[in-house]
Amino acid sequence: MEYEMQKTKIEILSTRPLSNQIIEEAAINNIIIDEVSFIETKPIENSNLSHKIEYYLQQNITAIFTSMNAVEAVATHLKQLPEWRIYCIGNTTKKLAENYFGKDSIAGTAASAAELAEVMIKDKITHTIFFCGDQRRDELPEKLDQHDVNIDEVVVYNTNETPVAISKKYDAILFFSPSAADSFFSINRVDEETQLFAIGSTTAKAIQQYNKKNVVIAGSPDKENLVRQVIEYFSVAK
Repeated sequence: MEYEMQKTKIEILSTRPLSNQIIEEAAINNIIIDEVSFIETKPIENSNLSHKIEYYLQQNITAIFTSMNAVEAVATHLKQLPEWRIYCIGNTTKKLAENYFGKDSIAGTAASAAELAEVMIKDKITHTIFFCGDQRRDELPEKLDQHDVNIDEVVVYNTNETPVAISKKYDAILFFSPSAADSFFSINRVDEETQLFAIGSTTAKAIQQYNKKNVVIAGSPDKENLVRQVIEYFSVAK
């Protein structure tokens, strides 16, 4: 398939909402983005969890965040900045953690779960609190466990699949989590001509369980950067 940016509009499906700024940036480059969410996340609200989070907020701990949802769920309990060392995945999650917990709290970041585990192992972390969702992946805790890192998992939000049947043919589809990929492919298939993009390697692996075609992985785990990568892809594709 030939893509001529000056003549044809490229139509993209994003499986999560994006900022108006990046949608407008894409539109300037003849790329039209439709947004359809395939998962729904809800923070868990109960007294036991609240007490646990509030207890940790008073302690000097090493914390892990692998999603913005976990950061938001914990931040609702903040009354003052805790003395935490935070490890997180992705620029967007890092920025949100900095916003709530302060820039000095960030001890390490990485593009993937496996890489974050390596950073923590190199830093000789022996105990950590992993704030996560109920659908969290195994790579990070398994690798840390293999290196005798003691992990307390605190599930702070639930993820529910909200699959939507897509009849429109898109030039590309953007995926931002394994859960969204599972939800999408539970009732949809994609054409051979449709290019698939993933925010990271874990999401790409989830996609390839359903579709073996090549998946373009974001150079950095940031949703705006992924869209810019899509813009570049279609500006040079032949």
